[in-house]
Amino acid sequence: MNTLEEIADFFDCSEDTIENWCKRTYHANFSEMFKKFSAGGKRSLRRWQMQAAEKGNTAILIFLGKQYLGQKDNPDESDNAEVLERLTELLTAQAEAAKRDTNGG
Repeated sequence: MNTLEEIADFFDCSEDTIENWCKRTYHANFSEMFKKFSAGGKRSLRRWQMQAAEKGNTAILIFLGKQYLGQKDNPDESDNAEVLERLTELLTAQAEAAKRDTNGG
């Protein structure tokens, strides 16, 4: 069910009635007005999510990590391969540096 359909259902009227009201009142169609007015609601929702995260809400921290940091529950094998490759490089470099230090050079 799309938003226009839900609103029309709530007010027990047709979708055309909602569209016509938007055109009369705002001189724009429903979708334009929905975008305009829903932006404030999205800002409020993000603010509430951040407040919950700051209080230690684990579920919202996980959600925000997925949304904003690209984190995921099941990383791709290629992600693991990249991490392992980088770790191998770092450990090899560390071992070589330790060997040089031990040999005085």
